Amino acid sequence: MASLLFENSTQVFGVGIAVLSSFINGSTCVLQKKGILRARAKGRSYLADTVWWSGTLATVVGQIGNFVAYNAAPAVLVTPLGALGVLFGATLASFILKEHLNILGKLACTLCCCGSAILIIHSPKSDNVTSRMQLEERLMDPVVLVYITLVVLLLVILIGWLAPAYGPSNIMVYVGICSLLGSFTVPCCKGLGLAAEDAFDQTSEAHNRAALLFLGLVGTLIVSILIQFTFINKALEVFSSHMFEAIYYVTFTSTVILASAILFREWTSVSIVDCLGMLCGLTTLSIGVVLLCISQDALLIWKQAKVPEKSE
Repeated sequence: MASLLFENSTQVFGVGIAVLSSFINGSTCVLQKKGILRARAKGRSYLADTVWWSGTLATVVGQIGNFVAYNAAPAVLVTPLGALGVLFGATLASFILKEHLNILGKLACTLCCCGSAILIIHSPKSDNVTSRMQLEERLMDPVVLVYITLVVLLLVILIGWLAPAYGPSNIMVYVGICSLLGSFTVPCCKGLGLAAEDAFDQTSEAHNRAALLFLGLVGTLIVSILIQFTFINKALEVFSSHMFEAIYYVTFTSTVILASAILFREWTSVSIVDCLGMLCGLTTLSIGVVLLCISQDALLIWKQAKVPEKSE
């Protein structure tokens, strides 16, 4: 079975690291939310809370794991595994934050995992970009440049205008910012692995060019992570952790798949059946997230309501 899903042991290693990182990432929002609530109860900043810092440390560890996973396996194979983090985070939030997770919420988490499994089965299993030179060619592609320009413009609108006005009342503003930035962080993680060899090899003829590309990717990655970190904490101050994490996961997965399709062209070897399978997987994920969001206000009644008898 493993041979059908993965082409080599490197991909197996990448998927294993991705699974571990998903569980670590699933705990980050819960720990940071707990730290924010503790600090608010004591009337101090969450920057002085140890629980919040433990969540921040978990974020760093999870990002390192993601970096390793994205360089060992295709992005569209690794990203869907984040659904495990949604499931783990929702379960952890019900214990630590006392956020109610009813049967509808549990079914929603199950749908997220099923959708991820479908995505993994039907996703491309090989990389089309395997060298620094190929990466540079793709970055100069007009379609990629147009995509990057549109994402930057959307981020400027979201951060500069919509976030101050509508962020505290509409979760999609903060989610949109973090998800669009995710379309930069994942390609940067993968690109760093491709550029690192030539960048640190001073005997290479392309050392200077590779070093410049490497520094550019590092700078983009750092800025993206810091902005994401800021708006994730803004969202956790207002919204429940498992609702934010679930919506963020779906939008993040969608933007990463789109960015990977444009930049790495991992879809060139995918059949029509696999494309339909991917669409079904994303649909299942979306339904799961919608159910998880409404599960907080939903009231399930297992007994039939009594109909009052008509008086004669």
